[in-house]
Amino acid sequence: MPVQVAGPALTGHAPTDAERASRLLLPRVSRTFALGIKLLPPKLEPPVRLGYLLCRIADTVEDELGMAPQRKAELLDAFLACFDDPRLADTFGDCIAELRANQDYLELVAHTGSTFRSFRSLDAPTRAILQRWVTEMVRGMRQFVLDNPSGIRIASMAEFRRYCYFVAGTVGHLLTDLWREHSAFVGAATYERLLEDCEAFGEALQAVNILKDIAWDAECENAIYVPSELLEAVGSGHDTILLEDRRAANRAALVPMMELANDDIERSMRYIEGIPAAAMRIRLFCALPLLFAIATMRELERSDAMLVPGGGVKIGRAEVRALVIAGSTSALTNRTLRWLADRVRKRPFTLTG
Repeated sequence: MPVQVAGPALTGHAPTDAERASRLLLPRVSRTFALGIKLLPPKLEPPVRLGYLLCRIADTVEDELGMAPQRKAELLDAFLACFDDPRLADTFGDCIAELRANQDYLELVAHTGSTFRSFRSLDAPTRAILQRWVTEMVRGMRQFVLDNPSGIRIASMAEFRRYCYFVAGTVGHLLTDLWREHSAFVGAATYERLLEDCEAFGEALQAVNILKDIAWDAECENAIYVPSELLEAVGSGHDTILLEDRRAANRAALVPMMELANDDIERSMRYIEGIPAAAMRIRLFCALPLLFAIATMRELERSDAMLVPGGGVKIGRAEVRALVIAGSTSALTNRTLRWLADRVRKRPFTLTG
């Protein structure tokens, strides 16, 4: 389905066709992110939106099941070259002929040229931030692709943490650098404080997503991120991760990953607490996905559905809606945000109690 034309932007100028396209593509590839990005100040919305879309284009290539690893590496190299050569960006979308992603992601990759045109309309410091951290992410993806030619299989907790850094810790840096560049409320001292936990902020969300989607990743993406060293310690392995007679053992193997995710969630709370209250829209943008992650961890700790073929763990839409409403006020202060996070950890959150 072709991209439609959207309404005017709130950035003080008429949106270009490329901007309209990127705004309409975003909710098609991530409804949750599209919801959160509307909360950001007008100066931050375009670079965060474009940063996300650039990451998703690379991720679509990395996830392609039917493509040889060396070809993926070539395409990822070509994608990075688009930062410096507009002609390459305009032709990169031709690679959709080699992809078997769903229509929304094919449309995203097909619009690589327009996404880079919007990227080039940003100011030079902002472009430098996006290029630095997207490049770091893509180089890490490329190495994992080449190191795992038969599909990603994580061997150790150290490798798991390295993977999470490349695909999500880099995003924490990207966002933090954008806060520093575009928010008057994030000065040098605040920026240095945020750097202490910015990687954990991205990695917490990634770890929770990996835990909830174990079965999906194994069955549909040919990827197993649970370290083999954890499975082997309980008498299991990657080839038995979804077997019913190993489910209890496999569930026990996840404990160190859950502990790491919870540690990163706590550091993510500190990250948000370090953002000044005056930067309320940035705080809310960060708080909502973290609240969703805390709710998902609550369900993961009570379930083994993520280890059942065809299964997975997620929170209900009613709780998502309630957290959006409650988070819009609770994120204003550290005390109320802590209260809401602690409440979500105990039971599904509703507006009635």
